[in-house]
Parts: sequence; structure tokens; C-alpha cells
Amino acid sequence: MGLALADDWEKLLSVVIWRKTHSKPHIYLRQVNIPDVHTKFIETHRTVLAELLDLVLDETEIQREYSGISQFALRYGFLDKPKHIRLRNLDKDYPIQPSSAYNDIYLDSLTFSQLTPKIKKVFIIENEINFLSFPEISHSWAIFGAGYGWSLLANATWLHQCQIYYWGDIDTHGFAILNQLRSYFPNTISFLMDSEMLLAHKSFWSKEAKQQTGELRYLTEAENELYAALVNNTFGDNVRLEQEFVGFDKIKVALGQEGL
Repeated sequence: MGLALADDWEKLLSVVIWRKTHSKPHIYLRQVNIPDVHTKFIETHRTVLAELLDLVLDETEIQREYSGISQFALRYGFLDKPKHIRLRNLDKDYPIQPSSAYNDIYLDSLTFSQLTPKIKKVFIIENEINFLSFPEISHSWAIFGAGYGWSLLANATWLHQCQIYYWGDIDTHGFAILNQLRSYFPNTISFLMDSEMLLAHKSFWSKEAKQQTGELRYLTEAENELYAALVNNTFGDNVRLEQEFVGFDKIKVALGQEGL
């Protein structure tokens, strides 16, 4: 934990003791009241505090589905500021909210989970322009995939009644994201993420700075083959195709092939 933290050790321990004696606090970090400890101190030292809290807290006091500094609050029973899900309606006959005329709106995850939409298909799209320009499709919505983890969608049980399509970059991280999404929603179908699409856009290839190389348990056989080819540099070093380079005509063709 480092000698640089020696002067802060007493404060760190006071935070750990406070959390140990306040089961499931359900307040924001800024609401923690400890003498001589500003909550900015807690936020600054989340890495060290996480190590200590993992050691001293009972298993029931740790939400292990949350990890990393950005999810520190949720992991240890604190509130986190609401994260929003961005939606776009692809069928004017089935608006996101009955009273809303907007085609592109933001909802907090709780409100999103409580919806009861009459739709059949959901397209999760990573690129913002592709999200905004995605064509109209009956009984369908689009979700902008950037900026939040799939755990935000997990409580929306109504999504299990929809066919979910995921469209991300064709690179190792794109497939890792697909794999994570499918762990929540097993019926997810990848969209425009096959070897044919990759090879058809060779002039637009770029390089991943750092590849994902771990095992991805939830990919289909074809997806796994392409993922392995990318990991093994079959097409070249760290090849990637960002979805923004896929032409609009390719989207329409793919939608037709899917019968959408």
C-alpha cells in the first residue's frame, strides 16, 4: 500500500471502521460523516480502501458483481449517481414514452427497467452516428451502447422478451463486449460483425492499441473463429474495423437478410 500513505493510515482505518459498523449504508460517499475525514479523501483513496474493505467486510456486505474504482460505491453498499440509458425509437407507432414526442431520449436505469414497451426488437449500437442514423424498423428501439456497463440493463426483465442485436467494432474488444452482453442476455445476436464484413472493408482497417486475449465463453462458433483469427493476427497485426466505416448501404442489406 506504500509508504506514501503512512500519514493517512489513521484516516484510512477510520473509514474502514465506519463502514464496518454501518451495514449497507445506502447513502452517497459525500454524506459519510467521519471527524477529520473529508469525503474527498475517501474518493481519492478508493484503491487502497477497496483492498482493506475486501479483507474486513463480510461477504454479504460486498457486491462482487461490481469492480474497479468507478464502481467502488456500489461494491460497498453506497449510492452512486444515476446513470442514464440513451434510447431512440425506430417505430413512430411505438414511442418510448406515450407522452413523449422525442425520438432520442435519456432514461435512468430504474425508469428504463420499469418500462412495458410493445416492441419486439432492440438494436444496441456502439457508434453514436450509426445510432442516430439507424433506419426505421417496425416494433423496434435502438440503444446507444457507449458509456455504461450492461449491468445497467440487467434489471430490465422485459428485454428478455425482445430479440436483441448488438453492433460493435470488429476487433477483440468488440467481441469481448458482445460476450459480456450475452452473459446477461443469451439471446443476443451479433450484427455486421462477421469475417465477410471485415474483409469487405480492408481499406478502412486500423490497429487495436492493446488486444483482448482471454477466453470468451458466450460467443458462437463463427464469432469465436473470427475472434481467434484477430487474436492470432491472421489478417495482420492487431486488425480492427471500427463500425463507423461500414457503409449505410451495408446496414440496409444486412437488415434485409435478417428479414427486418
